[in-house]
Amino acid sequence: MASEVQVETSPVGPVVRPPGGTELVVLYLHGDRHLSCTPEAALDLASRLALWTDAVVVCARYGGTFPDALDDVHAAYDHCESRGPVAVAGERLGAGLAAALLVRLRDLGAPPPLCGVLNSALLDLTLDSPSLLLNAAADPTFDVPELRRRCAHYAAGTSPTDPLLSPLHANLHGLPPVQLLAAGTDPLLDDSLGFATRAARSGVTVDLRIRPDAPSLHPETVTAMGDFIRAWTPAARTAHPA
Repeated sequence: MASEVQVETSPVGPVVRPPGGTELVVLYLHGDRHLSCTPEAALDLASRLALWTDAVVVCARYGGTFPDALDDVHAAYDHCESRGPVAVAGERLGAGLAAALLVRLRDLGAPPPLCGVLNSALLDLTLDSPSLLLNAAADPTFDVPELRRRCAHYAAGTSPTDPLLSPLHANLHGLPPVQLLAAGTDPLLDDSLGFATRAARSGVTVDLRIRPDAPSLHPETVTAMGDFIRAWTPAARTAHPA
């Protein structure tokens, strides 16, 4: 697959470019359960997503504390938006930042992305959802006290109910279409369920997909994300040089 795409550098992070392709840009925000952002770790997924969507995928770098991380993501969005229509996607903390970006852009009256995709999203840093304890108890590798410590460090003194830190607590009216992917065994499951419910009640188009567990979710993640993004993409146009 590496021979089918080109990986380039950019001011905001690695860029994966498929052969040919369209003007569409996907801003991808990687995140893991340790709240670390290592965009290079997302290059395999980004390569598969680029090939599935014929889009350039930008794997943005962002800082380790709020609100600098959101500022970095906003700067990456501006970088992408100047090059073509943009979809935003993310995983874990990256998905939370993607949701926060949608809220911030709406509040600023700025052009929104075509859609957003949130995979196993961390959307509520109060960390008081039932699934966090119930599902973490079934996963000996998931360390809830460590997650709380990392979230406190990331918040950097910001209230955990701040709508840009925890988008689950934001006003969700007027957001673009959103897809949420999660496993039924995910400790963060309730974040996705709560966000989907509140977004749908606010008139947002929502595609919620819950699979029984991670092994059943992972094989279809790229195709589900890609199909949703393509469904909300205008007629493809041949890419112009960035």
